[in-house]
Amino acid sequence: MKSYYLRALFAGTAIGFALLTGCGTLPTALTGKYEVAAYKPKNPSEVRVKVSLQNRMVYVMEGNRPLLVTPTTIGKAGATTPTGSFHVTDKIRRKRSATYGFWARGNDVRPGTSDHSPGGGYHYVGYPMAYWVEFKPAYGFHQGAVWPIPHSHGCLRLHPNAAPKFFALVHVGTPVYIAQTQPEDKTIGKNASRPMDYSAPDPPATYMVSDAVFAPPQGPLLLDK
Repeated sequence: MKSYYLRALFAGTAIGFALLTGCGTLPTALTGKYEVAAYKPKNPSEVRVKVSLQNRMVYVMEGNRPLLVTPTTIGKAGATTPTGSFHVTDKIRRKRSATYGFWARGNDVRPGTSDHSPGGGYHYVGYPMAYWVEFKPAYGFHQGAVWPIPHSHGCLRLHPNAAPKFFALVHVGTPVYIAQTQPEDKTIGKNASRPMDYSAPDPPATYMVSDAVFAPPQGPLLLDK
């Protein structure tokens, strides 16, 4: 992420590196030109999620029917995304990070970590991680910049156009299967388009700490098919 406040943070501390490579997300304002269709399931109880780490792709399936196929950012070396069979355990649409974020005092908003206040009168506001879908303690899908390389602390980031659709498709209990590869890599995931706006600059920090960052998307999320 290239933004004035992250560059300023990198200059003086190691916090910037953690924020850049961790689970911090770009806000709803990052939409770019990437768009992906998602379809209503006929039987929501049959929905399951499959993740391919090598192809960096998420497949939301109902039997053999793809409901959503979208790229994801996976965990970097030393903080890899876990593999195995899981279930969705929690959903939080307006989640913020408990570790990385901002310290605000009026219009003075500074990046930082929750354990280091810049002084009196500041309050901590976590970095937005909208449309959080947890599948393991401290691990989840959430809205963010979808880089073409491993770039998170293990979370699976979804583009702002895809995250609310994914959130609408899954429910607590939905199976999640994460593996190095999936059979869908050779079919529906082979030529899926990928976002190119991952390095777009963030909006001002004052926006990032406001409720506007969680503005709901316009239009229908799931299409009939």
